[in-house]
Amino acid sequence: MNERKRRWLRRGIELVLFLVLIVAIRTWQQRDVVSGPAPPLTGILLDGTPYSLTEQLAERRGEAVLVHFWATWCPVCALEERSIDAIAETHPVITVAMQSGEVAEVTAHLMENGLDFPVLNDPEGHHASRWGVRAVPTSFVVAPDGVIRFTEVGYTTGIGLRVRLWLAGR
Repeated sequence: MNERKRRWLRRGIELVLFLVLIVAIRTWQQRDVVSGPAPPLTGILLDGTPYSLTEQLAERRGEAVLVHFWATWCPVCALEERSIDAIAETHPVITVAMQSGEVAEVTAHLMENGLDFPVLNDPEGHHASRWGVRAVPTSFVVAPDGVIRFTEVGYTTGIGLRVRLWLAGR
């Protein structure tokens, strides 16, 4: 085999190993997250408004809901904040601030960063535990029938989330 073919073979093997590694990492990250029917998600938003995922799905018939777990201390979450904020302008979104401090701290973070998405504060991680979230950011796309259709752990593009919301709402 000549040198050029060996180089291409080696690159191909490296690519396959890289893809296997990525799939293994994603599988490990998502090992505990819930699937199937979405667990209950209720509470009081930072602005004092009561929230229920079940009620939001009933009110917004035919629309999927993005349930996004994040944290103020998470640098990857900071990279996604603008996308989540933009999606919340056109789609039903609920975010859960996981172990990010008290209401005043989370509110200050939103104000400092010019963010306006709805937030349930989860200082003790109870919501995160029910949803099997161990790493942030974690996003769930819940279809209108209340079933989780897509789960993403780690950075996800705004376009990717919009496509998943569209597919789940069909």
